Amino acid sequence: MALAVAFQMDHISKLAIRGDSTFALMLEAARRGHGLHHYTPDRLAMRNGRVEARVEAVTVRDEEGNHFTLSEAETRDLSTFDVIQLRQDPPFDMGYITTTHLLERIHPKTLVVNDPGHVRNAPEKLFVTEFADLTPPTLITRDRREIVAFREEFGDIIVKPLYGNGGAGVFRIAGGDENLASLLEIFEDVYREPFVVQQYLPAVRQGDKRIILVEGEAVGIINRIPAAGEARSNMHVGGRAEPVDMTERDREICAAIGPTLRERGLIFVGIDVIGDYLTEINVTSPTGIREVKRFGGADIAALVWDAIEARVG
Repeated sequence: MALAVAFQMDHISKLAIRGDSTFALMLEAARRGHGLHHYTPDRLAMRNGRVEARVEAVTVRDEEGNHFTLSEAETRDLSTFDVIQLRQDPPFDMGYITTTHLLERIHPKTLVVNDPGHVRNAPEKLFVTEFADLTPPTLITRDRREIVAFREEFGDIIVKPLYGNGGAGVFRIAGGDENLASLLEIFEDVYREPFVVQQYLPAVRQGDKRIILVEGEAVGIINRIPAAGEARSNMHVGGRAEPVDMTERDREICAAIGPTLRERGLIFVGIDVIGDYLTEINVTSPTGIREVKRFGGADIAALVWDAIEARVG
């Protein structure tokens, strides 16, 4: 079944293909004979109720420095595609939210992955609070008194922006650290939204696991180890990926959230687990496909396309 597929993504020329999940999805789609197109979010438009974009047909190759060829751009009605892959990176800001409103006009006649309405309603650091029994103690607020009281209760805390991504703006503030007030002053100037405050989990020194779920089922896992002197495990800030096995607690977490992911059309999801706690549910542009396969795990790109083809069929 050859499908017409368009990827809404950051420009393909910017991808570091060795670890990029979007590129892995593109390679697998090409292998299956699907017709691939590419466009960036700034090209999305709605004209007289029709959602369209200037798209380019794209050919992909798994070759560093020579990984794509683009055709001339043409304006296309996006409802003429079978599948739209919503894959641009956050930040999850009003620009991102607006794209979900536009793509919702063509979904599900054209299958948008992940479902744009539910992506909009599932910001990573808010969605996870629906499963409070699985998460560490968490406070979401701008109220300084509440934040100070939270640190007095738990001692060692993490403070991060509600709509941040990739580990940007994540701070560990220990009980005796005198910088909390100064940090909150900076956050208040930079961010209009509440902040996320969580109990610091020492287990992060043993790793922050990324578990990938397809149609609500766990299909792959890697561990991300923070660099020395770093509280964040994200790989682009120095974290190191390594293989790891699923624990019974990991399976329990996946079983608890899986039905909700399926019901909401969140086909491809990456969750973060530190120790025994679920810390984030990533639905906007999950990563980890290539690392899982590199360590001998499942071919997750193939599993994602199996799920998409089943839904389209």
